[in-house]
Amino acid sequence: MVSVVIPTYSRAHVLGRAIQSVLNQTYQDFELIVVDDGSSDNTEEVVRNFTDPRIHYRRHEENRGAAAARNTGIEASRGDYVAFLDSDCEWLPEKLLKQMEVFGKVSLRVGVVYTDLWSISKDGMRRYWHSSRVVPEDGIVYEHLIGDQLTGISMPSVVIRRECFARVGMLDEGFPRLIDRDLYIRLSKHFYFYHIAEPLLNHYGPGEGISSDDRLLIKAQKLILEKYHDDIAKNRQSLARHQYAIGSLLCQNGEMDQGRDYLLEAIRLYPLSAKYLIAAILSLFGEKAYNKVVKLKRRIRHVPGP
Repeated sequence: MVSVVIPTYSRAHVLGRAIQSVLNQTYQDFELIVVDDGSSDNTEEVVRNFTDPRIHYRRHEENRGAAAARNTGIEASRGDYVAFLDSDCEWLPEKLLKQMEVFGKVSLRVGVVYTDLWSISKDGMRRYWHSSRVVPEDGIVYEHLIGDQLTGISMPSVVIRRECFARVGMLDEGFPRLIDRDLYIRLSKHFYFYHIAEPLLNHYGPGEGISSDDRLLIKAQKLILEKYHDDIAKNRQSLARHQYAIGSLLCQNGEMDQGRDYLLEAIRLYPLSAKYLIAAILSLFGEKAYNKVVKLKRRIRHVPGP
């Protein structure tokens, strides 16, 4: 059985879509645990409107955050596998079936099976999100993760063997964001990841919640660097990437002096990167100029090919 955990906070208007996408799965051996993280809307009513006995409702009396909500779901679950779905996402019908077929034929060392996804903007535009590919044949999985080379594995795309949590622990509730990244780093020390190169869920956004708060992202990036510093520092290029990521985010949010310090440290660690040097020079021209270049870079990156 797969235990599906949906953490939600005041998203009653989209929660029904997420729940229905689980019920529509061609793989039907599951239970669904909806964890209401202190919502102030009619979230409970939406859940109660579904009469399927496999659906269970848990509620936090106050908002405790996504990691705590997911941990509550894991603790309440009974399945041999755990899957996560955000309340503003939806699974395509064959998602669980294809992932469970993989678990049925791979080594027990594969602890995580994840997929690609469709990223759907507010105006309805769909973009194929290719998750990073790390399979057992790649060998040293952990170095990929701490090196920040394995990013973009969406938590709603993963199914995880239950035994993985017994081995590496639960989600770290001290992280305001990058909760998934922290978990993946710990998992990758002991288990392989298997990638299904097919989009099997729709991710809608960006929204206005925690995932859009850059201040929390900066805090989380710093926590990752602090928590895994000794491992990251084994590779100067990897450490430089982390310094650059924090520095660039700080500059994008107007913390130019502090951001420049991180960018200069990235240059010191890896002086061959023109990107780091350009970012440091741009930081001298202020927040507006820095963000203008960042937005232009993103626009170019997302232009469809021929």
